[in-house]
Amino acid sequence: METVKIRNHDMYWDIAADIHFPPNFDIAKKYPAIISAHPIGSCKEQTSGNVYGAALANEGFVVIAFDASFQGASGGEPRFIEDPTLRVEDFRHVADYLMTLPYVDEDRIGVLGICGGGGYSINAAMTERRIKAVGTVTGANYGRLMRGNFTGLNPIAALEAMAKQRTAEARGADVKIDDLLPPSPEEAGRLGVTDRDPLEATEYYRTPRGQKPNGLNRSVPSHQAAAVGWDAFHLAEVLLTQPLCVVVGDKVGAFGAYRDGCEIIERAASKKKELVALEGWSHYDLYDKPEPVSLALAKLIPFYKENL
Repeated sequence: METVKIRNHDMYWDIAADIHFPPNFDIAKKYPAIISAHPIGSCKEQTSGNVYGAALANEGFVVIAFDASFQGASGGEPRFIEDPTLRVEDFRHVADYLMTLPYVDEDRIGVLGICGGGGYSINAAMTERRIKAVGTVTGANYGRLMRGNFTGLNPIAALEAMAKQRTAEARGADVKIDDLLPPSPEEAGRLGVTDRDPLEATEYYRTPRGQKPNGLNRSVPSHQAAAVGWDAFHLAEVLLTQPLCVVVGDKVGAFGAYRDGCEIIERAASKKKELVALEGWSHYDLYDKPEPVSLALAKLIPFYKENL
């Protein structure tokens, strides 16, 4: 594995990425490549890199797992911004970087997104035609979430609060940073969290199972307004034409990946598209648990081999 810095030419910072190489890698050969995108509030050292990135590299792909701008080891201030427009632009910069690598076949580039990274992958592929195949694992539409559960089903009130906070920060107040999850599963229980997805998210991100220094699940409310008006699937009926493989678990939770998977399969213009619903597994099971990950890869590996 190699860690690299990718210049974001539209802004003024670098994007950090890990490149996972196939066994017996030969720089003189040409390889298909996959851009792997992490979940909301995650980082490249979690599921997108250390689980799916490593596994796909072992199957012969060059996999580049990157940290979103403002997150992980990538640059950008203030930290922890989650702006869908900028998240999608990150894919273009990573694709630019792949074009400079002599061992990457520019005509065989795919994308894989996990959770929110899945929604971003779908949206990026619509207008980034260097992406030839799209895979998602428990992919979620962040815009829908921001109009729904993430704003208490009251997006207008949330936008008003965001506007007030942004005004305060423009006038010199400290940037407000929220923790998206309780500090421990025990605290989640004490707070009365009952839904499967936030409970399992806490168990993944706030315990040694998935904890990483840069996967902190924090947000900046003053910079969330753009997400409320964004839709990962907008124009999918017209622009999403690449082969599409959507993997979800059928144990439904509040974050809505199962719903989003069904919706994008119905709406995508792709002629080759498949929804894979893994029976008995949940959103966070698919992050790292060996059995559901193996089931997901059993679909994704042949999908990428066929379409890249």
